[in-house]
Amino acid sequence: MVNLEWYRTFKAIYQNGTLTKAAQELLLSQPNVSVQLAALESYIGHALFIRLPRKMVPTDYAKQLYTQVVEPLDNLERVEAEFKKSILSKTTTIRLGSPAEFFSVYLAQNLAQLKSYLVVQYGLASDLIEKLVNNDLDIAIITQRNTIHEFITYEPLLTETFSIVCNRDFDSSEFDSLVETEDLDEIERWLQAQKWYAYNSNLVLIRRFWRENFKKRPLLRLQAAIPDNNSILEAVGHSDGLAVSSDLIAGKALKGGLVRILWQGIHPANNEIYLAYDKTKIEPKLLDEIRNFVTLSLQDFKV
Repeated sequence: MVNLEWYRTFKAIYQNGTLTKAAQELLLSQPNVSVQLAALESYIGHALFIRLPRKMVPTDYAKQLYTQVVEPLDNLERVEAEFKKSILSKTTTIRLGSPAEFFSVYLAQNLAQLKSYLVVQYGLASDLIEKLVNNDLDIAIITQRNTIHEFITYEPLLTETFSIVCNRDFDSSEFDSLVETEDLDEIERWLQAQKWYAYNSNLVLIRRFWRENFKKRPLLRLQAAIPDNNSILEAVGHSDGLAVSSDLIAGKALKGGLVRILWQGIHPANNEIYLAYDKTKIEPKLLDEIRNFVTLSLQDFKV
């Protein structure tokens, strides 16, 4: 009779893409993982992976086998995980990944609503997705999808819209007149002459806004690169500089009058925010708890 652990090992290699990561997930040595894979391949009579220097590429036989065994294995692992948690611990733990500013502005104030113990890790989208893949997080708030990892679920949470923001007392009369003429060349020329604040020198948000409205990359005079969106808004609110921000990032700064919207552009620049998780590893009740927590915290974010 085939060993169930062979199938567990096969699934881990298939999902992680390397023997090393599969061994880390299974808490086994890499040689042990190799032995179990070889035993399963011998039992089936076909190679399941093409072994490259840094990657295990599944064969057609592996793809067929994966579709047959993944759901039963996931169900078994879910039962096992829920049993262990119910026996060993009365307090559940949720490991949540989030952009730092997002958590501090919208989520921190509602922590009392959670019944579970919350462990928070900050990071950019790419960092948080990697932690999900490595099982270092249960769920994360992600600002962009990564389609490489098929087993990660991206649940749409909300859509943010980007605008150029300025000091609430900023004299924008000249710019407002240009906007009325709808002369994009003059509008861009005026904006290029201003001081700008950005998250980093890559100008990610500014580039996104520029592409939507001017169909080109921005050429701007950057006053400062500040890796904190709240600090960028503070800098804009106390200077004559500009920044691109969203109704989500700048929501409270806009409501509080620290900054105001200078221009929303002719073509809206939008971005989807997701709850990302591996549904085979997170308990449904914990997923519901964090989903409700985030939804409650964001219900009044729109300006």
